[in-house]
Amino acid sequence: MADQLTIGEVSRRSGVAASALRFYEDGGLIRSERAGSGHRRYPRSVLRRIAFIVFAQRVGLTLDEIGTELAKLPPDRAPTRRDWSRLSSKWTSRIDDRIAELERLRAGLTECIGCGCLSLDRCRLANPDDRAARLGPGPRYWIGDRRPG
Repeated sequence: MADQLTIGEVSRRSGVAASALRFYEDGGLIRSERAGSGHRRYPRSVLRRIAFIVFAQRVGLTLDEIGTELAKLPPDRAPTRRDWSRLSSKWTSRIDDRIAELERLRAGLTECIGCGCLSLDRCRLANPDDRAARLGPGPRYWIGDRRPG
């Protein structure tokens, strides 16, 4: 196997579009070297970094947060299982929060979407005179605000 991969090879292997790879590189999340022709060449270990980026985005980390985490990894070698474990162990509470949010979404699907409210039919009953607006922007009841007495 070649030690260096083209952007097309990395894209096919990772499932990430070449444009996203260039974006990740511009943001400092991954690195490449330039061949004599000016084409990008990536070390094979970049595949693990990309897998981490994709997973971290699914967990809900921003690209800035992902960059901070990736900066903790060794730049000169593929991260080990221990390296990954150390980073991901801090995500438990974030995942728990995401699960709780998804459970609220599932529970709210039979009603309007969390009321607070974006539903014209139901607002007159659950949120007369748009009382939820006094609590702030967005779907206030959905994010946990209580309905006034």
